[in-house]
Amino acid sequence: MIITRTPFRISFFGGGTDYPAWYQEHGGAVLSTTIDKYCFITVRDLPSFFDYNFRIRYYKREETQTVDEILHPSVRECLRFVKWQTGVEMVHSADLPAQSGLGSSSTFTVGLLNALYSLQYKLPTKRELALSAIHVEQKMIGENVGSQDQTSAAFGGLNYIEFGSIQHISVQPLIMRPDKLAAFQNHLMLFFTGFSRVASDIAGEQIKLIPNKTDALHQMRSMVHEAVTILLSEGDDLGDFGRLLHQQWLIKRSMTHLISNPHIDQIYQTGLQAGAIGGKLLGAGGGGFMLFFAHPDQHDSIRSALHNLLHVPFRFEQLGSQVIYHGHHS
Repeated sequence: MIITRTPFRISFFGGGTDYPAWYQEHGGAVLSTTIDKYCFITVRDLPSFFDYNFRIRYYKREETQTVDEILHPSVRECLRFVKWQTGVEMVHSADLPAQSGLGSSSTFTVGLLNALYSLQYKLPTKRELALSAIHVEQKMIGENVGSQDQTSAAFGGLNYIEFGSIQHISVQPLIMRPDKLAAFQNHLMLFFTGFSRVASDIAGEQIKLIPNKTDALHQMRSMVHEAVTILLSEGDDLGDFGRLLHQQWLIKRSMTHLISNPHIDQIYQTGLQAGAIGGKLLGAGGGGFMLFFAHPDQHDSIRSALHNLLHVPFRFEQLGSQVIYHGHHS
C-alpha cells in the first residue's frame, strides 16, 4: 500500500502564460507557491478474489474489469501511462474541494502518478513527475490545462517557473529573508466564494482568445518579474506586491467574461473597501477561492466584512508530492 500527499498551489502572477499554445511561441513564466493543504491518494494491489480488477473511490465509486471501463479520466489515463497490468484499488481524499482554483485536478494527477510509480518500485525525479502529469493531462486526457499546476505540485515551494516548451521548464526557488517571507505569508488571506466551476471550459475559452490577447499576456508575464523583484528586494514594504496583484486582476478579468461575474466582483470590492491592497480570484475563474493581500492589521476588518464566506488559514510548504506511507502486506 502506498499513500501520497500532494500540495495544492496558489498562483500569484503569470497564469495564462503557462498554456502551451502561448509559451511555445512566446515563452511563459509564473510566480506560485504550494500550501499546507493537500490531496491524499492511497493505492494498493487489489487481491484477485474480487469479481472486479479495479476499485476506484473518489466522490463516486467505480468497480471495473478493465482500465478502459474506468470513467475517471485521470485514473484511467494514469494507469495507461504507467502500463499497469494487474488489479488496483485507489482512494482519494483532500483538504479542499475540487474545481476551486488551487490546481486540484493536476494535484490529483501528480499524486496518483507518484503513488503508481512507487507501487512499481520506481522513484521519479520531481521533473519526471511534473512532465509525466503534463503529458497525461494535455496529451492523453486532452484537458485545457496549463503546465504550472503539475510543476508546482511535483516540486513544491515558492518558485519562479519559466516555460519554453513542454520539455523545457525551469523551476527557481525564491530564497527570501526569513523575516520578509514570514511577513509575506502574514499578508495573505484566502476565502472560499462558495461555488466551483469547470476550469477546463473557461481555460478553453481563454486559449481561443490568445491571438487577440497578446498584449495582455505579455503584460502579465512582465508582472512576474516585477513581483519577484519586490519579494527579493532589501526593503521591507510589501505594499507594491499587493498593488501589482490588483493591476493583474483587472487585466485578467478583462480577458473573457467567464472569469468574473457580479458576485465575484462584489466580493473583491468588499475586500478592498475593508482594507485589502489587492487580490485575485485563483485559477481559471468563475468561482472557487479568492486571495487577498492586506496588512495583518486589516485582517479582522476583512474577515468581518466577508463573514458570510469561509476563511481558510494556510502556510507555505516546500516539499511537493511525497510518499508518506509505504507498506507491504503478505
